[in-house]
Amino acid sequence: MTSCSFTLFIFAVIIFLQSLSSTGATTCHPDDEAGLLAFKSGITQDPSGMLSSWTKNTSCCSWKGITCLNSDRVTNLDLVGFLKKPERSLSGTLSPSLAKLQHLNVVSLGDHGNITGSFPKFLLKLPKLRYVDIQNNRLSGPLPTNIGVLNTLEQFFLQGNKFTGPIPNSISNLTRLSYLIFGGNLLTGTIPLGLANLKLMQHLALGDNRLSGTVPEIFESMTLLKFLDLSRNGFSGKLPLSIASLAPTLLALKLSQNNLSGAIPDYISRFNRLEKLDLSKNRFSGVVPKGFVNLTNINNLDLSHNLLTNQFPELNVNTIEYLDLSYNQFQLETIPQWVTSLPSLFLLKLAKCGIKMSLDDWKPAEPLYYHYIDLSKNEISGSLERFLNQTWYLLEFRAAGNKLQFDMGNLKFARTLKTLDLSRNLVFGMVPAMVAGLQRLNLSQNHLCGKLPATKFPASAFADNHCLCGSPLSPCKL
Repeated sequence: MTSCSFTLFIFAVIIFLQSLSSTGATTCHPDDEAGLLAFKSGITQDPSGMLSSWTKNTSCCSWKGITCLNSDRVTNLDLVGFLKKPERSLSGTLSPSLAKLQHLNVVSLGDHGNITGSFPKFLLKLPKLRYVDIQNNRLSGPLPTNIGVLNTLEQFFLQGNKFTGPIPNSISNLTRLSYLIFGGNLLTGTIPLGLANLKLMQHLALGDNRLSGTVPEIFESMTLLKFLDLSRNGFSGKLPLSIASLAPTLLALKLSQNNLSGAIPDYISRFNRLEKLDLSKNRFSGVVPKGFVNLTNINNLDLSHNLLTNQFPELNVNTIEYLDLSYNQFQLETIPQWVTSLPSLFLLKLAKCGIKMSLDDWKPAEPLYYHYIDLSKNEISGSLERFLNQTWYLLEFRAAGNKLQFDMGNLKFARTLKTLDLSRNLVFGMVPAMVAGLQRLNLSQNHLCGKLPATKFPASAFADNHCLCGSPLSPCKL
């Protein structure tokens, strides 16, 4: 369970316990009733009947999604939608009349997908807010410059909307925040230096926006930070030295898809609690620090699509589930033994890593667990037959641009396999009928021959072979 989902679970438990403590009053405060009914009137579709119990002259404290704690005042508004089933969620707008609910601690209106409008400014008028979740809706426009008035907030979830413009400087006033989740919007500008004031921060997520500039020196004061996500933005330059201060606490560091450059800092080697490190799709160069051997808890490592050179250090780990070193300038020569011996590797991508071995010599400890493999653009020779016979759950295998040489007609693979790319190799023989069960196939530029089985694939999947024939290629000669 991720830290974010665990936190939502804890809040759900709090809400449940608070509901057990509700007064059960026969009525509720008229301001609260009026504000909630105005909210209901702004909802245009309620296919799941979330608001069916919301009727005038009944106790709003007993309405679905409402909690009143030890009084007639509403403290929690909790109506989470169905993220993967928006047709079951609420549609409409958020009424400004919710500002009448002056005792609200919790506003949880996320995951509806079809709630529109600007940032709900009624939030700025609620003096007791601790938790706000309006993520995964279709809210848009700028964040209010006076967002800092929400200085009682502890957790703030805005991700997955269409908010634009800069992160307001006044956010530095939210000194009680432990979660700031603003990812997946259209935010621009730089990271405010005032974030350094948020000393209780545990989870900072600004990924998947349009932020730019250098990553500022704001982390030295964040002594509790466990998750940092700045990925999929336009950040440039080197990583700040203050990130080094996160070594005792950080569990996940996600910086992918930016324009960051320079060497991977040696201080990363001190992050011995780190479980996830994603530096992919940047311009990091030079050698990977030998101190990576200290990352004994790393479980997900992605350094792909950079300019890293030479060998990769031999890691001292019990298990890694995701490993992607593809598209650098490594010269691994072979698939490293420490990789081969991993007991539960789920994803392995070593494309263009300077591997020059025979696949016949590769004997992974637990091929049973492999789901995704990419060994493209190396100089790997040998046969794929033995390896594929050992896999039960493989979904994707890519080895384009190598020197694999075997009889394709003898190839067998698990029914789970959906993608197979063996293009630009030396594979010969006939194409087996079982490829028809795949979703994606590329066997172009090999030495295959004979009549093709009936498949749904285009001619490009079989192009530039010796003597293949049959649909979608030219008919076979009688």
